[in-house]
Amino acid sequence: MSKKMWVALAAAAALSLSGCASTASQSGGTSSSGGSGTPVSIMVGGLNKQIYLPFMLAQRLGYYQQQGLNVTLQDEGAGVDATTNMVAGKVDGVGGFYDHTIAMQGLGQSMESVISMLTTPGEVELCRNDLKGKIKSPADWAGKNLGITDIGSSTDFLTQFLAQKNGVDPASIHRIGVQSGSTLIGAMQHGNVDCAMTTEPTVSTLLATGSAYILLDMRTASGTTQQLGGEYPATSLYMSTAYVNQHPDVVQKLVNAYVATLKWIQAHNGTQLADVMPADYYAGSGKAAYAKAFDNEKGIYNLTGIMPPSGPPTDLKVLQAFNPDVKGKTIDLTKTYTDKFVQASK
Repeated sequence: MSKKMWVALAAAAALSLSGCASTASQSGGTSSSGGSGTPVSIMVGGLNKQIYLPFMLAQRLGYYQQQGLNVTLQDEGAGVDATTNMVAGKVDGVGGFYDHTIAMQGLGQSMESVISMLTTPGEVELCRNDLKGKIKSPADWAGKNLGITDIGSSTDFLTQFLAQKNGVDPASIHRIGVQSGSTLIGAMQHGNVDCAMTTEPTVSTLLATGSAYILLDMRTASGTTQQLGGEYPATSLYMSTAYVNQHPDVVQKLVNAYVATLKWIQAHNGTQLADVMPADYYAGSGKAAYAKAFDNEKGIYNLTGIMPPSGPPTDLKVLQAFNPDVKGKTIDLTKTYTDKFVQASK
């Protein structure tokens, strides 16, 4: 974790612990399932990204209300900032990459994933089309401007690891926070970044316009193993260990909703999904492209919600390669996730 993130966490901890406002419809990056159920607030590192699909999909399918929950989803451009808000007590949980629980343990913060939703990162490294032939692999990254969601984000972790793995000192690359969607697309099209790590539907949008080409693809198990050396569990719902211990009934209801959502994903295709999701989720790429992107990467979603046993060590290996807050420290992976709620789900 970067110095910037540590400063952000410290600053956030000093903020008031006021709760999150609940709204009845999607507005201003906030969406509530409504109803009179138990209130729960979750901040997601990019609600419209397909890698975080289960969070909004569970709401659209009514699964939160079925569990007696009134879940407020807040949109945040980067998982690192969502984690900061949870540390400050402003949200109850985070929809983000599992690797943050490892990084935070290195800083003395106890957080745990309560359900695993992706068995691969679903990330794609795109480069500007005018650089084709000049950037053929991460070995060509020295001195280049590389787009990530934000400093301290999972895309930052992965970008630095890939650079180092390919013989490039992470200090020699320029990592620039461009989030995703329109901001990342603008940065790419205006030449502010040479390459960028992103997900669907942004990938399809850039490929359709001819603005970029794929340098590497981690939307499949084989692609992930090739780049990272093994399975890399990504999207999860993670919460502070204190919250999990104090509210096991609420956590169980959330997990029940997400297990049902993961089953729905496996039983439906992209067209059926697009019919359920808000129209602005595919406004940039188009409904047909959104549906096709889902069908192409459907294999990224966890079939059961159980953490892949071989996954956490891969996440740890990536962080220990370069992250000073994890490197050289003893990390107890058994405390970074739990499967008990998934196993108890009906």
